[in-house]
Amino acid sequence: MPTMTMMTGGQAVAETLSAIGVKHVFGIVSVHNLPIYDALSLHRDIQVINVRHEQAAAHAADAYSRVTGELGVLLTSTGPGAVNAVPGIYEAAFVSSRVMMITGQIESRFRGKGKGFLHEHEKQPEMLNTVCRSVASVRYTEDISRELARVADDIRRGRPQPGAIEIPIDLQYRTTDIEIVGSSKTERIAPDETLLDQAAEILRTAERPVIWAGGGVNISGAGQELTAFAERLGAPVVTTIEGRGSISETHPLSLGFRTDRVSGMEIFEEADAVLAVGTRFQNYATRVWSLPMPEKLVHVDVDPEVIGRNYPAAVAVVSDAKLGLEGLLKRVKEGNVDRQFVDRCLKIRAADEQAVREEIGSDHSQIVSIIRQLLPEDSPIVRDSTVPNYTWGNRLLPIVRSRTSVRPAAVAIGPGLPLGMGAAIGSGNHTLIVQGDGGLQLSIGELSACAEHQIPVIVLVFNDSGYNILRIIQDNVLGRKHGTELPTVDFVKVAEGMGVDAERVDGLEQFEPALARALERQGPTLLDIDMNVLAPIRLPLPAHQRSQKEQ
Repeated sequence: MPTMTMMTGGQAVAETLSAIGVKHVFGIVSVHNLPIYDALSLHRDIQVINVRHEQAAAHAADAYSRVTGELGVLLTSTGPGAVNAVPGIYEAAFVSSRVMMITGQIESRFRGKGKGFLHEHEKQPEMLNTVCRSVASVRYTEDISRELARVADDIRRGRPQPGAIEIPIDLQYRTTDIEIVGSSKTERIAPDETLLDQAAEILRTAERPVIWAGGGVNISGAGQELTAFAERLGAPVVTTIEGRGSISETHPLSLGFRTDRVSGMEIFEEADAVLAVGTRFQNYATRVWSLPMPEKLVHVDVDPEVIGRNYPAAVAVVSDAKLGLEGLLKRVKEGNVDRQFVDRCLKIRAADEQAVREEIGSDHSQIVSIIRQLLPEDSPIVRDSTVPNYTWGNRLLPIVRSRTSVRPAAVAIGPGLPLGMGAAIGSGNHTLIVQGDGGLQLSIGELSACAEHQIPVIVLVFNDSGYNILRIIQDNVLGRKHGTELPTVDFVKVAEGMGVDAERVDGLEQFEPALARALERQGPTLLDIDMNVLAPIRLPLPAHQRSQKEQ
């Protein structure tokens, strides 16, 4: 017989989350989630992180999941609170993150009546279905635990996708006998043995193989298997941006993220076989799908719908990345790689990195070196959509550990700070955030949350009083600028006013000691870096913008 315990619906939420291993919840208290918030705050094994906006809660839960591999959970109110969280859930869906949103709902007796009740949103589940794979709407208090566990299981099954559950406020307050249900054991998707045999034969006999590692390698926790197989085969490894760190970028076979530059084309023009793992070949990494791919493409992904979507696969292996690579390791004892091909690939990487250093100038090049010298290897690096990220953050700043590279994959502007909060809470380490002044202003209130919880983020604000990437695109495509100039903000005063230690960096010589001091602090730090005193960055027009201009 199942064990039943008398408790409120709010307590059922807290006990269920604890049963499935949740340690942190990001959220904002509201009249329509009070019982849940109360139960979570009183629970001995769960810490509630009070954010200042629901979108930030979603981003923080997302990054928490990315760096830990565990479920990231956020709590919102119904109606406007739930709507506020949708952009962050959208990002989590885009990047395939294990995120669960718990939201309130108005009283059961008023739901669906259109009476104009406080925070009413009749079609809230339909809205959440646009960004979630699984959405539950609880009808009875007795079902809360079961529905929570079901949504959590779906989020973690196969290719991760967000899920959501709404719980009416009267069901949260109601006390009744409830059975607490834990998660089912989520089995990894295993590969077909025959298909692995075929894949192994292609890769074992290839003379110029390349491994393409996508974000699915990090999601699966398959970095060790990827590195071992690259070494076994002797093949160079190219990563997508989300795949960075799946093999250390200091490894002699790592080519890093190369493929959006012309130099990356040469690697694939010469390759006679490609093993692609955990990827859907997005437009940015493939130069809008103009990147050549050999006929002998082995595509391993847990989602059958993405295989063959953008490039035809000679062998399509539906599998969890870790299990797929383990299977290949069992089958391939040594490779047949032409060492001269590998050397040519490494020369392309070196030439590409030198070109990037020339584009960003000596000051930013030194900033990259200083960061990597001072920052511990296990510290996450979060990069918002800003010029330093597009140039050196995505390419030049080495990522040496799996699950330490985070960015808004949908390339939104502004999520950097809340993503950094989640990464810092999840990792327990100092987290570096590469942020622009324009992007920071979309989430600047979260500095207060960082101060409240003493979250060890180091926010590098590269301040040029505007949206510089948009300035560049407007200049090149339109020949004029609108909406890209922003009033100069004194971020030091703003941060200090919220309880965050802050310093102004007015020259390269001030950067290293300022970063060293930030790493000595236990809590948050903001460094306001004046871009105007640094050597200017020459930013090439993005490929998709070039194509629009040519049209």
